[in-house]
Amino acid sequence: MAEGWQAYVDSSLLGTGNIDKAVICGVSDWQPWATSAGFNIPDAERKAIAQSFDDTNSPKKIVSEGLKINGEKYMVIEATDDSIKAKKGKEGLVVLKTKQAILIAHHPADVQTPTAYSSVVELQEYLLNVGY
Repeated sequence: MAEGWQAYVDSSLLGTGNIDKAVICGVSDWQPWATSAGFNIPDAERKAIAQSFDDTNSPKKIVSEGLKINGEKYMVIEATDDSIKAKKGKEGLVVLKTKQAILIAHHPADVQTPTAYSSVVELQEYLLNVGY
């Protein structure tokens, strides 16, 4: 894991106050670049997320099957070519893809998904603008 990427998790995601756990991993190998403490997503789950972005079916398979993080199932409420929004009760996940990275962010029950999504989109747009 690279030190520079950890700053994106700590400042750009957790620092917003809208995200409580996050992982940044590679698109092609889904290996973690940076993680928040205790948010270690198994390889198979990161791989499934990465592969869902290549799914050209409509609706995407991940919408019908849901998304698993550490064995917990989240209901996917929206999936596009570069984003996933999922919920489990009032908490949720926002997953965004750039050219080289996948941002996986968890928000607590007291934060609305659109608010969390906006926080993660800011980092996604920055990374796209600098070539990632």
